[in-house]
Amino acid sequence: MALISFGVSAAVVGGGVYIYQNKEAITDNIKQQVVDAATSGVTDALPGMMGGANTGSGSPVPVELPVVPF
Repeated sequence: MALISFGVSAAVVGGGVYIYQNKEAITDNIKQQVVDAATSGVTDALPGMMGGANTGSGSPVPVELPVVPF
């Protein structure tokens, strides 16, 4: 019984040490997963929101540059 208790305690302490030492990597991984999911969601929703406005021609839209008055 004492050996089982020791094993469980060692596992809990070992898991805590692992998480403490790798908390930045774990946090960065979770952040990256959230960014990927959000990007995917926006990308999937964007064509429907645009109403098919994307023709896919790839030609740039002409932009009129501002004129300096002096």
